[in-house]
Amino acid sequence: MNIHFEELKMYTKFDDLADDLLDLAKEILPEQLFYLSAINETEQLIIKLSEEQTRMPVTEGMVIDLNYSLCQRIDFQTKQPLIYEDVTKDRSLDGMKEVLEGANVQSYLGIPISLANGEKFGTLCAINDEVSLFESKSIELLQRIVRLFSYYLELERFAWRDMLTDLYNRRYLTHQFDQHPQTEGALFFLDLDGFKNVNDLYGHDAGDAVLQEVARRLKSLIAGQKEAYAVRLGGDEFVIRFTHFDSQQALIDQADEILVRLSTWDTYELSTSIGIVTYKDADISLKTLLRQADIALYEAKSSGKNRYKLFTE
Repeated sequence: MNIHFEELKMYTKFDDLADDLLDLAKEILPEQLFYLSAINETEQLIIKLSEEQTRMPVTEGMVIDLNYSLCQRIDFQTKQPLIYEDVTKDRSLDGMKEVLEGANVQSYLGIPISLANGEKFGTLCAINDEVSLFESKSIELLQRIVRLFSYYLELERFAWRDMLTDLYNRRYLTHQFDQHPQTEGALFFLDLDGFKNVNDLYGHDAGDAVLQEVARRLKSLIAGQKEAYAVRLGGDEFVIRFTHFDSQQALIDQADEILVRLSTWDTYELSTSIGIVTYKDADISLKTLLRQADIALYEAKSSGKNRYKLFTE
């Protein structure tokens, strides 16, 4: 899972450091237009520009389909820069020529920005409406300041994420409820059945590996759902928040899918129990919702585990 665009707004010094990054980049290559971008699976968000008035129609806040962006071609695995000193002379860009001409882009340099775990964040890019020559020393300096910027991203990221599973943490869940109240939604409160036995019989390293695998399965389950995110509260307790749902049956279908995905293990006897609470009151507190979901979870555990229960008054 890539950094969500909305998550960046919570980073305390992001704007200042993004401005510093672009200022340093301009010191190295003053004739270039630099931009900082964030990338997810399908789109690129232009976060910051080194200057606004240019012949190239790039603006802060612009969202670009990755299919029409040179940044899609960057290899984030090798972390190598992508360089086109004259886009008109590179035959590999034949499919992009019309787009680049329309944007008045004649040269391009893209530096990948990744987190320590290899996950992509986005790019620092230099574009020009004229042919450019990019010296290796300049590129190396840009890579060094990008590396420093990625260290900052890592620190900010784990203020809002669980370090073991990389899911969001309780602080993030609380912040979302405080800052973005919703008129309706649902919480799934998950607890693993049999997890204590994994720690007791196989050790805590095995237990950590199980929690990481649970996180991967939950991420896969909600992938592509913009109105859902997963949280690790602590221990073997997880929450999925849905900020919108079509019907109660849709929630039940989600719960059934979770039970299936978390009950299949090669080595361990594990399953999950789920307490579900829905709400249609923007003023209801997270504390109240978690208490209600916990009551429903207790009922699911008491009824035989590996099942879900909906909270009722």
